[in-house]
Amino acid sequence: MRQIKVLVVEDSLVFRELLVQNLNKDPAICVVATARDPYEARDAIIEHKPDVMTLDLELPRMSGLEFLKKLMPQYPLPVVVISSLSDKVFEALGAGAVEFVAKPTVTDRTQLEAFVRNELPIKIKVASIAHIGAIKKAVRPVIAERSGKKSDDLIVAIGASTGGPEATSNILKQFGTDIPGTVLVQHMPAGFTEMYAKRLDDECRVRVKEARSGDPVLPGQVLIAPAGDSHMQLVNVNGAYQVVLKKAPKVNGHCPSVDMLFHSVAETAGKHAIGIILTGMGGDGAKGLLEMRNRGARTIGQDESTCVVYGMPKVAYDLGAVEYQEKIGDIARRTYALLDKM
Repeated sequence: MRQIKVLVVEDSLVFRELLVQNLNKDPAICVVATARDPYEARDAIIEHKPDVMTLDLELPRMSGLEFLKKLMPQYPLPVVVISSLSDKVFEALGAGAVEFVAKPTVTDRTQLEAFVRNELPIKIKVASIAHIGAIKKAVRPVIAERSGKKSDDLIVAIGASTGGPEATSNILKQFGTDIPGTVLVQHMPAGFTEMYAKRLDDECRVRVKEARSGDPVLPGQVLIAPAGDSHMQLVNVNGAYQVVLKKAPKVNGHCPSVDMLFHSVAETAGKHAIGIILTGMGGDGAKGLLEMRNRGARTIGQDESTCVVYGMPKVAYDLGAVEYQEKIGDIARRTYALLDKM
């Protein structure tokens, strides 16, 4: 099996060497070059032609974000951003980065070990098979407001992973304030979902917030499951939908899990729901979406051509869970068309 050639761009000598030593322990990965700043990175890309680049956003001479914006139009390359807790990561994803990971604290040995031996290698492997520029193909149609139908009993549930922040943004920017209450699980490092929700809230007509246990699910509002140690589930309390957060082990390697959300939507909302599964590695959400469809919900999967990683939607499609397969730019339009029949 051919190794994944990796370029590590990191200005800290200690952290750079730590990454190189540990990444090279993975038989599937070979670090072919390192760079301290974007200028060295540019030369290394030309010389070594890496398959994947890891990129720190805080770099001397030019920020990692500025470098990414200059690089991607000329030399599209799968990029995994390494970042401290900052909403700049979402700008980086918008500029073409495939994934991001939270930079660990060097003094926290447990966190550091998990990062260099598990989390980062997995992200690199996913990035190596990513479809660069897939979201940029999306066409964003104008979505008409709905015809005033009552929507308190309807639910839209969305699940996404790699490539999901941009894909979800594409959909939510098309939703009007008349959209039914929407619940969302996006695989993301802990601490970033609140910033992601605030960013979307500023950009969209719908209200977007990080969910808290007991939050009501309201029309015109999107609740995003907080990343961490709890799963988000839909419940019905006295005839009204709410979300609850329950601490539990990971499901399909994730917490929160899309499957956990979708299973609860199937049980609680039945035929009054629409399930949407978006780009991402693995199969989280596929079985839950199938249960939703079996209970009468309408279901949509993102198509291969616009997925950064056609994993989760493919598993769901192969199971028979996907009723409609759509390009990312057409998913909101399909959602509205289905809602008008409910």
